[in-house]
Amino acid sequence: MVFSGAWRTNRAGLRPRAGLVLAALLVPASGCAAEAAGPPLTIQYLERRIERPVPLNNEDPIPDDEGARGAELGLKDSNATGRFIGLSFSLESRIVQPGDDIRAAFRDLANPRFVVVNAPAEDVLAIADLPEARSSVLLNIGAPDTRLRDADCRKNLLHVLPSRAMLADALVQFLALKRWSRILLVAGPAPGDALYAEALRRSAKKFGARIVAESSYDPKGGDVRDTALREFALPTRGAEHDVVAVADEAGEFGASLNYNTASPRPLVGTQGLSPAAWGRPVEAWAAVQLQGRFRKLAGRAMRPVDWAGWMAVHAIGEASVKARSTDPEAVRAALTAPNFEVGGFKGRPLSFRAWDGQLRQPVFLLWPGAVTATAPIEGFLHHRTELDTLGLDEPESVCRAFTGRAG
Repeated sequence: MVFSGAWRTNRAGLRPRAGLVLAALLVPASGCAAEAAGPPLTIQYLERRIERPVPLNNEDPIPDDEGARGAELGLKDSNATGRFIGLSFSLESRIVQPGDDIRAAFRDLANPRFVVVNAPAEDVLAIADLPEARSSVLLNIGAPDTRLRDADCRKNLLHVLPSRAMLADALVQFLALKRWSRILLVAGPAPGDALYAEALRRSAKKFGARIVAESSYDPKGGDVRDTALREFALPTRGAEHDVVAVADEAGEFGASLNYNTASPRPLVGTQGLSPAAWGRPVEAWAAVQLQGRFRKLAGRAMRPVDWAGWMAVHAIGEASVKARSTDPEAVRAALTAPNFEVGGFKGRPLSFRAWDGQLRQPVFLLWPGAVTATAPIEGFLHHRTELDTLGLDEPESVCRAFTGRAG
C-alpha cells in the first residue's frame, strides 16, 4: 500500500491520530458515505455590509464576499469529512445592508442555533443580547474589539477572529525579540485606530517596550499620495525610536508612510510588518492546501476574515464529528467542552478559552510576500500554553459570563 504526501496532514493541518488513520483505512475504497445519522445541521451566516473608503495606490479593495466565501469553504470541508459517518451540514446566508436592523434579520433566521456573525462590535452585542439568541452559539468572525472578550463578553458568544490585544501582543513580542523596544506611534482619526493604538500601548507595557512619542494624522482634505514626502516629516519626528508603528485600520494613509518617515525606521502595525490571523504568504503546516482550495472556490487569495469564516464553520463541523451527531445540543456541548481542540492550519491544536470564549491561535507577522515570524515568539512562556501570552489572559480579563467553565 502506498501513501501519498497527503497522509502527513489532514484537512485541518494536523497529523492525524492513529485511531483516525485506522478509521480512514476502514472507509470503503468507493468512498461511499455512511448512512445518515440525522438531519443536516443548519449553520447560519449573518453579515453587516460595511461601507469602506476607496483604497490608496490602486490596492485591491476588501472583497464584498470576505468572510462569506470562507464559510462556504468551511461547509464544503465539513460535508466532505462528515459524510463518512453520516453527518451533513447546510449553510444559510443573510446580508444586512448599512442602516438596516440586524436584530430583525436575526429574528428572521430559521432555527438560529449556530450563527457565524460578520459584523461590527455593536451589532454583535445587539444580537447576543436578544432573548431569541439565548440558545444560540454565535461565532464572531468580524469584530476584533478586545472589549467583547472583556467587560462586554457574553456566554453565547465565541470569538474566532483574534482580538486587537492578540494582534498587538504578537507584534510587540517580535519587537522585543529584535530589541526594537522604542516605538513612535502614529494613529489615524477613526475609532478603530484609537482602539488599535490603545492595544499597542497595553502590549508595550506588558512586554517591556516603550511608546516614546505619539502623533496623529488625519488624511482628510488632501491626497496623501501626492504630499507624503512632506506630510509625514512632522508626525514621524520625535524622540529616538527603533520603529514607527501605525494605527490605520481602514488603510487611508498607512501604506504611504513607507520610506516617508523622518528617520529611516521600519514600519509596523496596520501597515508594514502587520500581525494577522491569515494572509496570502501563509504556506507552512499544509496551509498551502487550504490556500489552494480557497483560491479555486473564490478566485482570489484568502484574507483574515475568510479564514475566520472557514474556521467557524469547520469548528462546528469538527464538534459534530466528535459528538457523532447533528443534534444542536450535542454539538454545542462538544464545541464548548474544555477538551475541545480543532486544527486550523496553524501548526498546533486550537481551542476556545474558558474565561472569554476567544479561540487560542498563533498570529502571523506578515510582510507582503512573506511570513516574517509567527507568534507566540519562542521564549515567551506561560504555565498553561504559550498561546495564552497573546491577548487577555485569565487574570487580566474582567469577563465573568463564562464563570464555572474550566480549561
